[in-house]
Amino acid sequence: MTLLEGNLVSAASDLLPSAIELRRKLHRHPELGLDLPKTQAAVLEELEGLGLKVSLGRGLSSVVADLETGRPGPRILLRGDMDALPMPEDTGLEFSSESANTMHACGHDAHTAMLVGAARLLSARQEQLSGSIRFMFQPGEEGSGGAAVMINEGVLDGVDAAFAMHVAPNLPSGMVAWKAGPVMASADVVKIIVTGRGGHASTPHWACDPVPVACEIVLALQAMITRTVDAFDPAVLTIAQINAGTTDNVIPEKVELIGTLRAVSEGTRHAVWDRVRQVAQGIAEAHGCSTEVQIIEGYPVTVNTPEFAEFAASVVEKTFGDGHCFKMPAPVMGAEDFSYVLAKVPGAMLFLGVCPAEHKNSLLAPACHSNKMVLNEASMADGIALHAAVAVSFLQGGYALS
Repeated sequence: MTLLEGNLVSAASDLLPSAIELRRKLHRHPELGLDLPKTQAAVLEELEGLGLKVSLGRGLSSVVADLETGRPGPRILLRGDMDALPMPEDTGLEFSSESANTMHACGHDAHTAMLVGAARLLSARQEQLSGSIRFMFQPGEEGSGGAAVMINEGVLDGVDAAFAMHVAPNLPSGMVAWKAGPVMASADVVKIIVTGRGGHASTPHWACDPVPVACEIVLALQAMITRTVDAFDPAVLTIAQINAGTTDNVIPEKVELIGTLRAVSEGTRHAVWDRVRQVAQGIAEAHGCSTEVQIIEGYPVTVNTPEFAEFAASVVEKTFGDGHCFKMPAPVMGAEDFSYVLAKVPGAMLFLGVCPAEHKNSLLAPACHSNKMVLNEASMADGIALHAAVAVSFLQGGYALS
């Protein structure tokens, strides 16, 4: 009898109350970026006594905990991110954030609690395992690139494969979504400064008004995306800010456009960079203005190793039964810094459905990054079991390393 035949699910259910307690504690006290001292302390307290080899980050408040069985075998990494978002919370939960304009609106509190639960579950069964498991508790996923910092500090040293999951409030609870290959998009910031010549608003012919030029650039960028990018290798470009002027009767000298660019292949990503520059510069010059185009490179495309994604999906079916897993038809256009991990070692990120029961239509539930985002805490037991099942199956040879 293997460890995948039912007992992991039961054991995860037993750990659910403690996981909920930790998740709520973290939810009340969210922290931002790379420096998460309270979160780090809470994780360390939970891991105490499990017999794990624990190390702390130097450039960030990370925790790396190794379960060493003492028997030869591969090493798998399980990752949970820990940081929150700089935004207000309007959920009305009794354990709502007590930190102003800071909220766990992306489920990282649940990710951390589930990974702690998996560490508890697997530590109690280490005598039945060979190889090792590394638990990666990571700050700074929300734009700070904490994964890259941890990689530079050696978190992937000796690691053969990596696994992570992300909660999905818009998936029914108990469902797990997966995809081989590109699963999440890259994310870059686009800044365009259009410079003209300021003047009196009553005499635009004596000035060189950059405002209509900037507006034309915004529209032309949307046309560029639809006319030059393959619909089956897509990109999304959104100009989210237009900043110009100080009053109603002054033509400003400059307009600043700021937006985000998403793509699901590195080829399209870099091609669109060039086209953004071409469109902006061409339109500006046609109107006598000049431009400065900045592409601030963000997270790369998150690419699941196809064979590992299929392996993880098979573990879902073995662990929870048929009908609990489905293959995603397309990538998610959100971005993830787990992309840095998957660029180095085989692995995959899956999505765990956590839609609350009160939302009959999961697609209408508040999504991640919503000020009203909530989740079904009972689904965290599934996350604990899935972390454990993937690790156990991997160590038992369920995935063939090349």
